[in-house]
Amino acid sequence: MLDATPRYDRLPNAPGVGYKPQHFAQILDDPGPVEWLEIHAENYMGEGGRPLAQLRALSERFAISVHGVGLSIGGEGPLDPDHLARLKKLVGWLKPASFSEHLAWSTHGAEFLNDLLPLPYTNATLTRVAAHIDQVQQVVGRQMLLENPSSYLAFAESTWSETDFLAEIAHRTGCGLLLDVNNVFVSATNLGYSPQGYIDAYPLDKVGEIHLGGHDEDQDDHGAPLLIDSHGRAVVDPVWALLDHTLDRSGPRPTLVEWDTDVPDWPVLATEAARAATALTRIAA
Repeated sequence: MLDATPRYDRLPNAPGVGYKPQHFAQILDDPGPVEWLEIHAENYMGEGGRPLAQLRALSERFAISVHGVGLSIGGEGPLDPDHLARLKKLVGWLKPASFSEHLAWSTHGAEFLNDLLPLPYTNATLTRVAAHIDQVQQVVGRQMLLENPSSYLAFAESTWSETDFLAEIAHRTGCGLLLDVNNVFVSATNLGYSPQGYIDAYPLDKVGEIHLGGHDEDQDDHGAPLLIDSHGRAVVDPVWALLDHTLDRSGPRPTLVEWDTDVPDWPVLATEAARAATALTRIAA
């Protein structure tokens, strides 16, 4: 079994990027401002081979964040014990500086849906999500961060605001929060509220990571703007401005640039990380 002694017990308040294997050699040769890397847990649950060998080499140089996309924290059914066991094994040998998942659901019975679907914010949802987080943290043996979703609709039955729901989840379970400011911008545009107001209401003291990413622009059936959280292009200026607004209130936080589709060459991604570094340096100064 692989074993690793972590160099980092937390992520630095510095830029990170989502790791892609095609960037492996360039990251080791010239990481630029990048001090930490995020991996998707489901890509590293195998028994060996090049992916795990590369990950072990990277973990000796960089702080690593493990980001899960398949636990279905908000699902109505029980968590998949096999998936949870594979996650425990990965976190056990890698000993990452951070571990996170999404406030979403992606399973129905025995079916797995390749999407992160939204939840109504009700007392019943709160109880179910809190129980699942408690289970994950107990099995994995460490704190989990929970990420706010990107939303395209709101549920009439919701009785909690999203910010209050996340604050209560963190209070009940002791989990931390992962604040994706692009998701905030996407949701605010789609649902018609102020992204700055959302940040002002958010429990920023619970934030262990901040994420940025690109989105696609479209229109709904009525011609209103519709943003899609695609992670397939550069971060837009209004999202950078929202990051500045957030950092002004939270102080420096580990800040990640995600780019998961149409992945560019390393210099393009490094330039995005450098812009995050500038935002963090301004706050530190």
